[in-house]
Amino acid sequence: MSALYHDFLVEDREFTDYEDFKKNCRLKAPENFNFAYDIVDRYAREFPGKRALVWVDDNDEELIFSFDDIARESKRAAYWLSQKGIKKGDMVMLMLRRRYEWWILLPALHRIGAVAIAASDQLLQSDIEYRTNAADVKMIISYDNPKVQEEIEKAMEKSPTVQFLVTVGKNRDGWISFHEEYERLDAEFPRPVGEAATHNNDPMLMYFTSGTSGYPKMVLHDFTYPIGHIITAKYWHCVVEDGLHLTIAETGWAKASWGKIYGQWICGTAQFVYDMNMLKPAKMLELISKYGLTTFCAPPTVYRFLVRQDLSKYDLSKCTRFSTAGEALNGEVYDKWLEYTGKKIFEGYGQSESAVICGNFMNAEIRPGSMGKPSPAYDVQILNPNDKPVPVGEVGELCIRVDQGHPFGLLTGYHKDISLTAAAFDGGVYHTGDNVYADEDGYIWFVGRKDDIIKSSGYRISPFEVESILQKHPAVMECAVTGVEDAKRGQAVKATIVLSPGYDTRDPKEMETELSTFAKENTAMYKCPRIFEFVKELPKTVSGKIRRVEIREKDKGKDLDKIKQEF
Repeated sequence: MSALYHDFLVEDREFTDYEDFKKNCRLKAPENFNFAYDIVDRYAREFPGKRALVWVDDNDEELIFSFDDIARESKRAAYWLSQKGIKKGDMVMLMLRRRYEWWILLPALHRIGAVAIAASDQLLQSDIEYRTNAADVKMIISYDNPKVQEEIEKAMEKSPTVQFLVTVGKNRDGWISFHEEYERLDAEFPRPVGEAATHNNDPMLMYFTSGTSGYPKMVLHDFTYPIGHIITAKYWHCVVEDGLHLTIAETGWAKASWGKIYGQWICGTAQFVYDMNMLKPAKMLELISKYGLTTFCAPPTVYRFLVRQDLSKYDLSKCTRFSTAGEALNGEVYDKWLEYTGKKIFEGYGQSESAVICGNFMNAEIRPGSMGKPSPAYDVQILNPNDKPVPVGEVGELCIRVDQGHPFGLLTGYHKDISLTAAAFDGGVYHTGDNVYADEDGYIWFVGRKDDIIKSSGYRISPFEVESILQKHPAVMECAVTGVEDAKRGQAVKATIVLSPGYDTRDPKEMETELSTFAKENTAMYKCPRIFEFVKELPKTVSGKIRRVEIREKDKGKDLDKIKQEF
């Protein structure tokens, strides 16, 4: 048996049911655990030909990597990074979409002890400027998309800490060619010792995640973070040893950590990567069938597209597990998928700050729309504003107790923000900010964010960030950004705007086009409002704070098309 997850279980056995799993599944970590040396290199030593990665792009180019390949190339990449002066603690931003080099460069950064920052290729100049300065980014590595690299270049004037721009793929003037340089080097990088060695509580990975009262937060994870995803991969995704797993996610998002590397490799399954420009449902089903994928995870939005295809044309028989996260799964989609394929879809829930917190684990009974039951990795409680447990059926905040020890897979804190970290862990619990309730059988149901975060097509969007962009336009005197219900996306972004004098007499359709274009030119497409409403004044509290909740309540229950017609 080649899977390594056995070494991280306190009690290494098969669990009989959820109650046994919840009570007895416990994780452990060796001293100074480093995913690159202790997982990738160990597989390379003990099972060198074991398949690690199958990569396919839109042109049907195929590359297959063994763990021996990944170990060798990530050592070569670490050597190259160190020659550039990247050292333990340095911040390196990766904007690689689904390029196969991500599975080489991420372990390479772990070898050095540098902090990998995941970033979406949809970021524009202002997004990049904020991130480089907030995190003191030293190097940006991007794939060869001219639009992406142009936005990075425009951000450089106001990004003084960035010393290196590196291109993966085609060469670009003023950029370092990754392949041209690293391929010339030896594939040797001994495990660092002394001060250069990594330790379990050292920072390893960082995500920028949206908030509602400020710019994106910097979520910091340490070197034990991958261990937390054993629960994600083994007991929620239910990956198969020597199988082939696909999680549909771009590497700029935390779902890549959930499903595209850590837990899956620890549990002995290979990764399947489809490096696509856009989702093509028929192509996706064709690949699942052609390559015989054994496990598959995608947001509900993707299942909504897949279920509209003629599923009888595809052989999904080898896929033993379909799972989903990011938003609640519509019961109709679940029922149709089950009817057409005979396969259930297992929901899960978590955050950029965590591994899977709740899920439909193993072969548990599914209640469509529920996020399932708590992971054994976390002491989950539903609390009222006074941090007291609420009765069954009553809504409260989903929290994780940390006063008896910090669990694997949970953030260590928010980088450079002591007060935000203290608030998140106030009272000996981690506050998720999500309101939920539990039914009489312990299934947990999502209600909504305590704050105003917008979830659209699996993306978490900060109203504050979108408002900050819109308010740069002279026509916008005030604005409030909210989410409205959307059958396709879960939520769509709506901007409610008070126009400045001189603009308030212009044609609303003309203003909508102008502001929509402005937003698209200044921030990532997924954040751009799809609905604009122009009002005389915004609802506010006595102290002058905008009441987004009042706007959401007004739009609640209306379908998207009706809202568009009204405005």
